[in-house]
Amino acid sequence: MSDFLLKMTGVSKEFPGVKALNNVDFYIRKGEVHSLMGENGAGKSTLIKILTGIYTKDSGTIELNGRQMSPQNVLEAQAAGISTIFQELNLIPDLSIAENIFLGREPKDRFGKIQWKKIYVKSTEALKDLGINIDVQLKLKDIGAAIQQMVALVRALDINANLVVMDEPTSSLDDNEVKVLFKVIRNLKERGVSVLFISHRLSEIFEICDRVTILRDGKLVGESLIRDISHGELISKMIGKDSESIVSNKKKAIDFSTKETYLTANGISSGIMLKGIDLSIRKGEIVGLAGLLGSGRTELARVLFGDDQAANGKIEINGKKVSLKHPADAIINGVAFCSEERKAEGIIPNMSVADNITLASFSDITRFGFFSRKKQLQITNKYIKQLSIKTPGANREIKFLSGGNQQKVILARWLALKPDFIILDEPTRGIDVGAKSEIDKLIQSMANEGISILLISSEMEELVKRCDRVAVLYEGEKVGELQGEELSVDAILHTITAGHNRKLQGANK
Repeated sequence: MSDFLLKMTGVSKEFPGVKALNNVDFYIRKGEVHSLMGENGAGKSTLIKILTGIYTKDSGTIELNGRQMSPQNVLEAQAAGISTIFQELNLIPDLSIAENIFLGREPKDRFGKIQWKKIYVKSTEALKDLGINIDVQLKLKDIGAAIQQMVALVRALDINANLVVMDEPTSSLDDNEVKVLFKVIRNLKERGVSVLFISHRLSEIFEICDRVTILRDGKLVGESLIRDISHGELISKMIGKDSESIVSNKKKAIDFSTKETYLTANGISSGIMLKGIDLSIRKGEIVGLAGLLGSGRTELARVLFGDDQAANGKIEINGKKVSLKHPADAIINGVAFCSEERKAEGIIPNMSVADNITLASFSDITRFGFFSRKKQLQITNKYIKQLSIKTPGANREIKFLSGGNQQKVILARWLALKPDFIILDEPTRGIDVGAKSEIDKLIQSMANEGISILLISSEMEELVKRCDRVAVLYEGEKVGELQGEELSVDAILHTITAGHNRKLQGANK
């Protein structure tokens, strides 16, 4: 009897102008944790969507447990024993935690009435197994992203799957929550359940996975046991070139003491999330925000963009006090904001690349109320070329682009407005090493042109490599700033720990 749970052989898929998968073979053994790696646009998402019934393959065969299959939708894939947790969670914000877990599979009595007590008890117990104690009758929109991820995991596990597909499951989790997730994955493995684990954090791949399959440009380029491949070899196969140029790229220290200050924020407070934060940014400076989940990074960014209101404090831009009550106020003052929620708050999926790029600069391509298609294409093609956006053309719907290229389109949208200050909230979240390198170069290019940048990232290595200065937040307070030789991952972690200890000391007084 074969020890393979899944065999995908000679799988191909083509979209207009794009060969997404070209004769790919992909195998997963029973009871193993398997990683699928590759740059954005390599074909990972397409392969997963074919496996889970979202796309139909053009050619090739799929076998699960020795039986050929070709799921036509997600329900067919689930019925076959495949459960998926996508990076962009497919949950319903206005329903409760329990309702999301059992949606479409609600237990009913013999009269057809939903057994709510049973749903609440089972949901509570399932979350407790993951180390989460929470009222399952809370609406999903009222809980944090990390808990939402755990809700999605519980829902996926509830169908007794043979194969669990996890697409970037740790992107919203802190270190402790990742440990809980990895414990769950190891338990699944012991039970003989296979896990397809997709992450752009290489450290996670080497910690939790048994084997890795690598795709590039829609083709299979490698497959290996994790213990038989190094970080450098894996990156080289993914990007098709020597990884040293990416891995060893370090930012040189720049003295900004003589540069003009662009923005100053003093005593910014907002509810329980922000508690008197001070922050300054000079022209052309890249300032990072470091901190754990719930530290207030995104909340501070939203205040600086006028998306949320500060209860106290003041903001000055170019030495003048400003009132940012709405994003329009921030844009008028030269501020741009790329949200971490690329799909929910960034792109308009069914609109073209051209429409997405010019969305914020519509007034620049209209004259006397008439829209200029020629001007729109000039702006779009300029940024497609400048940012190396991989697309068949300006009219391509953005939903068909890879995550990294979608991120470039969002950056192009704001660059078209010629901003003085850009807030980048997790700009490389969910994109691969090669695309990260390209985004990093764009960020530095913007800074070289004098644009001030506030960079938020959960990856501390990224902050160390890309920022001139890093402000460290802990539970809504700024607990330190690091720059120059003192800036390192260890120093950031030490500063966070020191902030935590100060909190404990204050609580014990």
